[in-house]
Amino acid sequence: MSTDWKHLIGIYTHGKETVIIGERDRGLFWRFSANPKLPAAQVSEVRITAEPLGSFSLMRSGLNDLPISLHKESNENVTTVTVGSTTFIRSDASSDPMHFYHVSPAQPVARLREKALKLSPPAEPGPFHKADLVDLATLDLAIHLDIRYATANNFLSTPVYTKAGAFMQRPAAEALLHVLHKLEPLRYGLLIHDAYRPWYVTKIFWDATPPEGKIFVADPQKGSKHNRGCAVDLTLYDLASGQAIEMPGLYDEMSPRSFPNFPGGTSLQRWHRDLLRRAMESEGFTVNEDEWWHFDYKDWKQYGILNVPFEKIAVGEQPAAVSH
Repeated sequence: MSTDWKHLIGIYTHGKETVIIGERDRGLFWRFSANPKLPAAQVSEVRITAEPLGSFSLMRSGLNDLPISLHKESNENVTTVTVGSTTFIRSDASSDPMHFYHVSPAQPVARLREKALKLSPPAEPGPFHKADLVDLATLDLAIHLDIRYATANNFLSTPVYTKAGAFMQRPAAEALLHVLHKLEPLRYGLLIHDAYRPWYVTKIFWDATPPEGKIFVADPQKGSKHNRGCAVDLTLYDLASGQAIEMPGLYDEMSPRSFPNFPGGTSLQRWHRDLLRRAMESEGFTVNEDEWWHFDYKDWKQYGILNVPFEKIAVGEQPAAVSH
């Protein structure tokens, strides 16, 4: 198969029609729906033939194969595919890790932060366990951090945290360590993108995100499991190389590729995504239905919403929840 095949894999749209090009059993397929919740029996799939010189065609039973024309960027990522007279435009973040989803906030993030810091989280009835946040980076050298919200490499394209850090309530942190120990014999480590998130940051995300993207951010009026120190965003990395493992979609990508049961991508990407999920679930975590990287710890209801910046946690000040 041509080396171009991996750049072809993705989600494409034409008007209201959406298709997935993916890989299974060392062959490419064209799926006529991006909805991962539809049973396989209800979705039509067509095999794609790949020629040694880099051409592709849709297989048609009893008919000649239908050629697929590609348009690529300079980095070889495919941006459109044309079948017959119909052109489908790529609608995901492609395979380029620098091509992440981003939104343009209605107001500058600095202004949103200023407003959010003047507000308080919603009061909750409680009672709650006392907060006992643990720095994940101190648990094991095989836990690596890539805190995107402390950099410009996130969906807002600007730093939101004032420093990089990852904290979780102690029982959740200990469960995460058990997950790591199950994965290490397979030569995988854990790469943490986010964990405890102060409430004011959740408020910034909500105010900055347009309506169509709000399924991927928590409502600040309800608080989030991140705010309670009981959620973690993470992926796998290769212990030998230190490189992040490829998944069907990118972290914080607001597209169907983020769903934990998204049927596209490659077989190996889906295997790695499912391996992470099985390991996390075995230690009391549940995957978020919209984000393959987001896992919630089972006891999250026992902790209140917190709103203390990382700097105060780092010097030993444990936050307290707002309750009534």
